[in-house]
Amino acid sequence: MKRLFIIRHAKSSWQDILLKDFDRPLNKRGNRDAPFMGKLLAGKEDKIDQLVASPANRAQTTAKIFADALGFDANNILFKKEIYEAHSSTLMDLVVNFEDQWESVAMFGHNPGFTNLANNFTKEYITNLPTCGIVKIVGLVDTWADFTPENASVRMIHYPKQYFD
Repeated sequence: MKRLFIIRHAKSSWQDILLKDFDRPLNKRGNRDAPFMGKLLAGKEDKIDQLVASPANRAQTTAKIFADALGFDANNILFKKEIYEAHSSTLMDLVVNFEDQWESVAMFGHNPGFTNLANNFTKEYITNLPTCGIVKIVGLVDTWADFTPENASVRMIHYPKQYFD
C-alpha cells in the first residue's frame, strides 16, 4: 500500500511587493498553521518515509516545519524545482517515479496544481485546497508506477480552518 500526502504550503506573505513570487515567506497565519498541521499529521500517521517539496521559500519553510513535527531530518527533504507552478500531469509524473521503498510520501507545493492533482483521485470535487491543507491519497498498490486514479483514492482532507476561526 502506498500513501501520498499532498500538502499545500502554508499561507504566505504579500507584504513585500518587490519580492519575486518564488521568494515569498510565510505570514503570521502560515507560521501558526504549519506547526499545528504538522503535529496533526504526526498524530494520525505512524511514519512518513520521504518529504518532497517545491524549492519556493514558502513551500520549503512549510516542509521543514512539518519535518520537525514528524521527526524527519529536514536535511533529507528532496527539493524538486518541477513542483513549482506545476500542472497536475507534471506532479503525477513525479509521483509515479517515486522510489518504491517509500511507502508514504508527503509532497509540498502549490495551487492550482495540487487541487487539480487531488481531484484526479476523488469523486467529490475539491474547489480549492486551502493553504496548509492536507489530502491523504491511498493506493492499494506495491509500486508508485501503479499509483493511479484507478488504484488510489482520497481518504482524508484536513485544513486549518477546520480548527481555527
